[in-house]
Amino acid sequence: MFTQVMPPPPPIADYISHKIVLEESHLPHDLIIPFIANSYPGIIFQSTGDKEDLLLYGQTVLPIDFYATGRVTIIAYFLYPPMLKAFFGIDAKEWTDKQLDLDLLPSSRGFKEQLSNALTLETRMQLMDNYILRLAGTAFRDANASLVYSTRRIQKAKGLISLKELQQELCVTERTFQRLFEAHVGVTPKMFRKICQFDAAFQRLNQRSFTRLADISYEHDYADPSHFIRVFREFTGRSPREYLKGYPDF
Repeated sequence: MFTQVMPPPPPIADYISHKIVLEESHLPHDLIIPFIANSYPGIIFQSTGDKEDLLLYGQTVLPIDFYATGRVTIIAYFLYPPMLKAFFGIDAKEWTDKQLDLDLLPSSRGFKEQLSNALTLETRMQLMDNYILRLAGTAFRDANASLVYSTRRIQKAKGLISLKELQQELCVTERTFQRLFEAHVGVTPKMFRKICQFDAAFQRLNQRSFTRLADISYEHDYADPSHFIRVFREFTGRSPREYLKGYPDF
């Protein structure tokens, strides 16, 4: 399967962290593609077999298995966390571990049909870039600046940052800090930090360049390999060994 991770073009780089494309002209057998917590909500166009969807995903905590068959195209745009509320005006906490059919929103009606009718991947991605720009033109001013700052600090630190010091830097109480995260990000600050820490370790595991699981565990500040395995199961439903064995293509 063709898989590509791309940075966003400059006009949408303030709103989108990265893009991922997966394509296969014909799968020889049905395939399960895992969607796993990575600290970003996402806009995802999925085409497999004779079914097409355009979905908005909130923060993912519990793993999601996407079942693919036949011809597959997946285009995923990963939003910076506060953009979920800024773009769509929804309470982010209500959409954690949930997905919304974007065709149901007046601002997105007919967009899935445009993507379906596009003849090339490049055209589809240009349509999605333009869609993000349209959303940003009316909504980005409503993004909470302290949440933009906080989430990017935590992501950059791979979760290894003091939340208390960050809260004090912003001059907000712990309760206010938590309410802001729940409304604009969808999870508590502690859970967001935990997801960022896990995602950094998960990406390291996916590189398959480690000798021992302990190396990943200590590199990402887990107490020991058992601690890392427990967290890995929490976010994927599998042990690291089961994941690597079950998803060789990813």
